[in-house]
This record gives sequence, structure tokens and C-alpha cells, in this order.
Amino acid sequence: MTELLIVAASGLAREVMALIRAGDDYDLLGILDDDPIRVGSVLDGAHVLGPLTEVRKHPSARVVVCVGSGAIRADIVRRLGTLGLPPGRFATIVHPSVSLPEGCTVGEGSILLANVVLTAAVSLGRHVVVMPGVVFTHGDVADDYATFAAGATLGGSVVVGRGAYVGMNSSIRQRTRVGARAVVGMGAAVVSDVPEGQTWAGVPARPMSSATNGGDRGVES
Repeated sequence: MTELLIVAASGLAREVMALIRAGDDYDLLGILDDDPIRVGSVLDGAHVLGPLTEVRKHPSARVVVCVGSGAIRADIVRRLGTLGLPPGRFATIVHPSVSLPEGCTVGEGSILLANVVLTAAVSLGRHVVVMPGVVFTHGDVADDYATFAAGATLGGSVVVGRGAYVGMNSSIRQRTRVGARAVVGMGAAVVSDVPEGQTWAGVPARPMSSATNGGDRGVES
């Protein structure tokens, strides 16, 4: 089995650990977390080994970043690069219930949990997090570090920008764009383009804030 390190003692880490323990692809070595209070603690049977710098002690291990915020995921990936972690060392975690039809692509370091659906020509970037029950239909594109909460549904040819957050049980109309670092609120119905950095909510969705928020509002870390 391939050795695996999880970054961040988080709720998402618990989801990923439950998934990998049900299979035989990975040997979980433990968790890396910069919070000194967490070091030496145990999360669902996995030991918190130390800060990110501990990655240097495990040169053959794959790494998966389990942080809900796309902006923070991006920063952690950058920091791991400065510690010498090369491209290709990030694990891509896909639940066995998820089918990847021919023509669909999932980038390195992404996480797809149970019952995610990809239909045709769906493209997910690097370090994208997709919680259970999300539906992507034909031609959808999600840029790096985007996050999709449980039950979100995208119509065909939707484009979701880098670091954007799509809330639980929201829906996005076909051929609509969600800008980089934008936030779509829980249960929202998006029928027009969401500009970069804005927060939209409601049915139909309307702008709530134009402040750049890093796509992390409402995301469990």
C-alpha cells in the first residue's frame, strides 16, 4: 500500500480517513497540523505527528490536504512546495461509489466523497473538494481549489472559478459562471453569473456582499 499523510486535523480529514480505511490503497501514517495544541493528539485513531515540516521525514508518502477553505488549501500547497514536496506527490481521493466516465478529468489532490455524479466531459481542477451527493452535468468545469458542499447541483456547461465555494443543496443554472473566490449560499438558486469575490444567496440568488472572501464562508475546516 502507498503511504499517506493527511494535512489538517479537520472534519474533512475524518471523512477522508473513513474512506481510505474502507479500501486497501493507502497506509495512513498520520496527520500533519501546525496547531501546537493538536500535536500528539489522536483524531479517529490517527496521530497528529507534528507541523507541515514533518513532511520531510516521509519522502515516499503521498499527501492530501483536508482543509475546507480553498484559499487556505492553496496556501498549504504553496508552503508544501517550499518544503520540497514536488508535483505528483498529492493523492487524489475518490470514493468507490463515484464513476468517472471517459472524457471526465479530476486534478491532482482533489477529494470526491460518496455518491458524487459526473456525467459527460466534466473537468475538475487540482485540490477541488466535493462533498457527498454533488451532481456535475455535461461540460461543467471547476477550477483549482473550488469547494462544493453536499447536495449541490450544476446544470450543463457551468464554470466555477478558482477557490469558489458552492453551498449545500444549491443549484446553478446551465451555462452560468461563478467567479473566482465567489460564494454561493446554502440552498441558493443561481440563474445568472456570479462575479468574482461576491457572495450570493437566495432564490433566485442575489448579491449579499462584494467583499473578496476567499471562498471559505460556511466551509467546515
